[in-house]
Amino acid sequence: MSQRRFSSGLHPVLYFSGALLVVLVILSIQSFSENSSKTGLPERMPSLNIPFNLPGQIEFAGETVPLNNFDTRESLDKELLVNGYWHSRTIMVLKRSRRYFETIEPILRKYGVPEDFKFLAMAESGFENVVSPARAAGIWQLLESTAKEYGLEVNSEVDERYNLEKSTEAACKYLLESYKTYANWAMAAATYNAGRNGLDNQISKQKTDNYYDLLLNDETARYVFRLIAHKLITENPSDYGFHLEEVDYYPIIATHVITIDTAIDDIAGFALQNSTNYKIIKQFNPWLRQNYLHDQPDKVYHIRIPDTGERIIQ
Repeated sequence: MSQRRFSSGLHPVLYFSGALLVVLVILSIQSFSENSSKTGLPERMPSLNIPFNLPGQIEFAGETVPLNNFDTRESLDKELLVNGYWHSRTIMVLKRSRRYFETIEPILRKYGVPEDFKFLAMAESGFENVVSPARAAGIWQLLESTAKEYGLEVNSEVDERYNLEKSTEAACKYLLESYKTYANWAMAAATYNAGRNGLDNQISKQKTDNYYDLLLNDETARYVFRLIAHKLITENPSDYGFHLEEVDYYPIIATHVITIDTAIDDIAGFALQNSTNYKIIKQFNPWLRQNYLHDQPDKVYHIRIPDTGERIIQ
């Protein structure tokens, strides 16, 4: 006797297995939607990827970005997509942003540099004391020669490229000098990547000093758009799919400063004397490159230490 089959041609076991799979998928979608409502997350499938809508008008450092140019729009669109879907990195820099902006913003104001340049530090390093293949270092990614030119100490014991306050001041001085040369903040930002000589060569060749009209190497051509993309995402994260609550941002750590004008033979011992440890001293003072600090004539150093109890999450 021939075996009975459903009109679909499927064996009964396969038929019911398929039906069960469909039911499970539907239940999973319903469960995701219910959990999203409970947690405040957007009610959307987690794999949903969509393009972003550009704002009608954008300014960077008080200057209008020419979105009426198709190449400007598409360049910015590219950087928004790259950073908007670089999820782990973008979430991390958003979480760190307030802690670092707390220090950077007042220094930018002090020097008269537009506040939007805080996004340069964000884009350059992700607020990490990294070292580039070209040996640029610190949050602001300064080369040793540039750092020394703008008054930073760089040697085997002290490297102030890793000092957030001092490196921010050096970056401000560089940007102000570039702005004095080009009278344009987009061009000043571009020099941070390509250098003034590099841009001057292209200005002479192409007979324009407008960043948005210059044909530049890929990295410099993308550079200002990266800063603008970081600005847009940071100022309106939910518009780009990043839903952070206040508790998600890393807190600002209250610290106090100890002024040092003598040698420190053992930084670990110095830490214990000040109710902390070697790890914390190094985290808050990464410019200290050794486990000691020799006495330098006429040099005063400021070592930052978290206030008592600031390490504890309540």
